[in-house]
Amino acid sequence: MKKLLTVSAIATVMVASAGATAVASAAESVRIATNSPYKPMEYTKPDGTLTGFDIDLGNALCKQAELQCSWVQQSWNGIIPGLMARKYDAIISSMTINEDRKKVLLFSTPYIVVPSGFFVPTKSKLTAPDAATLKGKKIGVQRGTVQDNYVTDKYGSQATIKRYADADDVAVDMDAGRLDVAFFDLPTGQSTLLEKKGKSYKMVGTPMAEPKSYFGDGFGIAFRKNQQDLANQFNKALGVLKQNGTYDKIYAQYFGKGTMGAKSDMKAE
Repeated sequence: MKKLLTVSAIATVMVASAGATAVASAAESVRIATNSPYKPMEYTKPDGTLTGFDIDLGNALCKQAELQCSWVQQSWNGIIPGLMARKYDAIISSMTINEDRKKVLLFSTPYIVVPSGFFVPTKSKLTAPDAATLKGKKIGVQRGTVQDNYVTDKYGSQATIKRYADADDVAVDMDAGRLDVAFFDLPTGQSTLLEKKGKSYKMVGTPMAEPKSYFGDGFGIAFRKNQQDLANQFNKALGVLKQNGTYDKIYAQYFGKGTMGAKSDMKAE
């Protein structure tokens, strides 16, 4: 789903993080970074309160692990550098686990697998996105995401890829007719286009979680490489929440019984 920094940017923060040490215990506070809006994963209510699947799950994990956690809102482009600079202790922000990031970051076990999909206006004749049908089309994506990287590499020579700061900006240009197609993770496409716009949009083609070189192994909590103890605390807490039903309760609140977000122990279609 969300969000892929370039290899060069990752290499830069790797150098910046050299020699840093960080260990959090149950008696210490843990600062968690997130990037919103990315409904339903992380977004703000009208009163400014953070909410969403990632936020509720993160709070439940902290409670289970007996950690005193606080949230830090951070722009996506600076979210990994901020972790390396010790501005916070972890990232819970729909971050896809992939090989490039694993060179720099330590990840928790995956907590959810979210496929991606193409969204078009209901009146569109596009039904099966591929190199031929997308030729000459304008495709909207959120800048720096795994979706951006996928369509750029696969269709950049046939289509025009337009990049935006967030999903809401993509929706604005879809409404204005300046885009033909949007490529989102399924929960974002559902909340940004299908739910907000009624019957004006539809998803076309098959939800995608492959190839893993782009879409990774699901979302994970990110830590600095030397934070294995803290990662272990979150992994242990995640295991408990899956056993005692808390995870399923949070999942159902945001995804119901649908397949918009596949649980991390399920095979994504």
